Amino acid sequence: MTTISNRLQDILATIQSAEAASAYHQHVELLAVSKAQPASAIREAYTAGQTIFGENYSQEALEKQKQLTDLAIEWHFIGPIQSNKTQLIGQNFSWVHSVDRLKIAQRLNDARASIKMPLNVCIQVNVSNEDTKSGVLPDQLETLAEAISLLPNLKLRGLMAIPAPSIDPAQQIAQFAQVRECYDALIRRGFALDTLSIGMSNDYESAISQGATIVRIGSALFGARANVKNTALSTNNDT
Repeated sequence: MTTISNRLQDILATIQSAEAASAYHQHVELLAVSKAQPASAIREAYTAGQTIFGENYSQEALEKQKQLTDLAIEWHFIGPIQSNKTQLIGQNFSWVHSVDRLKIAQRLNDARASIKMPLNVCIQVNVSNEDTKSGVLPDQLETLAEAISLLPNLKLRGLMAIPAPSIDPAQQIAQFAQVRECYDALIRRGFALDTLSIGMSNDYESAISQGATIVRIGSALFGARANVKNTALSTNNDT
């Protein structure tokens, strides 16, 4: 039977190979997406060497954090954010990848005021211009980046994107290249960015080819998620 540990080693080997082939020569971090996975699965992955985990649901994540306080996990929030969740998210995560409007950034900044370390944030950009997907449009990106840069309790690290799904590697690469163009444009404008959070289980090799520094992988590591949400998930509306 394939274990989480076996899958983790396979994914890390694939990441290393994709790094070597990338023209950007970047180091790529694996962010294990543990949405809808039990705390026991996170513990198994941690024991195998994985220390960075991403969650989409704030209430579900907080329950897991309580169960895993003995582990030195770095928690990333990667889901859409409702205003009434910003206090929980701002105080209980090291990173937020999904900032897509100034109101949310301001509320996260306020929530972080009592914590010495700034909250690392990425702006989610909607390069596919999909109505059903969160993210700021590319032509509004610089304005939002400028505003976030003025918030003292946030540290703008880069961009996150979830392009339209495709099984065609050429299309995957083309979409990730659009995100890369947005990222490079902000750097040319003087923003000190170092993070490109792109690529998931089905396309992370294409993302790495376009300079991804974080890939968000869930099902390839943990296996398929259960279809039935638990009570904590059913009462949580931040996705």
